[in-house]
Amino acid sequence: MPPPRAASSQTLNVLRAMLSRPAQWQHGYELCGECDLKSGTLYPILMRLSDRGMLESRWEPSEYTGRPPRKLYRLTAQGVRYAREESRPMPSTRLLSPGKA
Repeated sequence: MPPPRAASSQTLNVLRAMLSRPAQWQHGYELCGECDLKSGTLYPILMRLSDRGMLESRWEPSEYTGRPPRKLYRLTAQGVRYAREESRPMPSTRLLSPGKA
């Protein structure tokens, strides 16, 4: 099995936004604005995170007749750990010149 890939910058933005309110249910529409992502980018990220057990989701019925229900998302405990891990700053690396240690 290949090693897991590093999270994309878009996925990191979503994780950081959700980590700011980990227990709160959030609408995809709100996350689109907060993360400055288009729905065609955001919703596949949410689906992948959900499929991997990082998010839980539920449907919220509309308060207006004729409008469809909205899906809400929040981080699971595993998702919170993953978001914190992925959001940590990377250690700085020192570039070496050829032949120098």
